[in-house]
Amino acid sequence: MTQAHPNDPLHGITLETIVTRLEAHLGWHELGNLIPVRCFTHYPSVKSALTFLRKTPWARAKVEALFVAERLHEIR
Repeated sequence: MTQAHPNDPLHGITLETIVTRLEAHLGWHELGNLIPVRCFTHYPSVKSALTFLRKTPWARAKVEALFVAERLHEIR
């Protein structure tokens, strides 16, 4: 039997959802300022961001942390 993950704020949220919501909320320009990687600063797209983030654990961790921070900020 599988239990829910109450301590994991990203449980059940795909990377595509994270990138799409951050882009809608902040825009590519602001994402590129906060996390300076080429997939956000040069011809950005969800597809290029997903390809890069799936191959680059440190960048994915930063994007996930930003998403969690933005969600906490929205709740408050």
